[in-house]
Amino acid sequence: SLQMDLNTSKDLANGTSVKEFILLGFPGTWHSRVSLVVVFALTYSLAVIGNASIIALVWMSNNLHTPMYFFLCNLSFLEIWYTTGVIPKAIGVMLGTSQTISFSVCIFQLFFLLSLGSTECFLLSVMAYDRYLAVCHPLRYSSLMNGVLSTQLALSSWLGGFLAISLLAFLTSRLTFCGPDVINHFLCDIDSCLSLSCSDTWPVELATFLVSIIVVVASCVATLVSYIYIISSILRIQSVRGRKKAFSTCSAHLSVVTIWYGSTMFLYVKPSAQNSLDLNKLVNTFNTVVTPLLNPFIYTLRNKEVKQALGRAFQKK
Repeated sequence: SLQMDLNTSKDLANGTSVKEFILLGFPGTWHSRVSLVVVFALTYSLAVIGNASIIALVWMSNNLHTPMYFFLCNLSFLEIWYTTGVIPKAIGVMLGTSQTISFSVCIFQLFFLLSLGSTECFLLSVMAYDRYLAVCHPLRYSSLMNGVLSTQLALSSWLGGFLAISLLAFLTSRLTFCGPDVINHFLCDIDSCLSLSCSDTWPVELATFLVSIIVVVASCVATLVSYIYIISSILRIQSVRGRKKAFSTCSAHLSVVTIWYGSTMFLYVKPSAQNSLDLNKLVNTFNTVVTPLLNPFIYTLRNKEVKQALGRAFQKK
């Protein structure tokens, strides 16, 4: 024990601590893990096909060349990368073929996923603002939300998302890990890293809390304010048909927003990281596996324009 302590302190002095982690994934029987792998592989394929189809459909259909669908394409593109950043590695972990992850790859995965998550928050609030302009200022909509503004808003969402997380990833990369090296997860998330670190994690916890307040709460408030205006505007419409039409343009986005913010707030907006890691794993599965799959279906099933474009695309064939 004394020898181990001496070795550990020598390692820390040399700056050589844990260089790779072991991802536990979902412990269980081989049969249950294989069943999970099948589910993960299936949802991954469907999510990629579904989101890629939306991008292709919007690109091919001239009547979908509007800001709303431009933002939707950004969201679909993001979902493809988000789920790709998680599932192939998670499958390797569950099959036991690639359970180790190097420290640098772990930090990169953490940075990549959190940046895409932040970008999604910004994109959803931009989409809410777009719906607000469409419902509350229908006559001035096309002049207000033009091509230039929609491109600027989408670019800002991407830039903002990646910039917001860069300090967080940098601080996490400065943490020291001297063992244990087992992460109770199928991906590198911030809570797992904090629970394994043997250095002071307070700066990272504070940064995580502040970033999640700025990213998640601010974008959620922006989305909420847009919807308060949208709903009060819809309620003032005299005809039932008019109200239905106005609401149908927002219902798909509202469904996606509710699912996304519900699970994201649970994961990130909390002052301490020492919450149940098993529960985090469950919510993460929902966020990284289920949500990217739901979005294309929600948008296609609840949207008349997309359904019509799909019909035309199949007729062409």
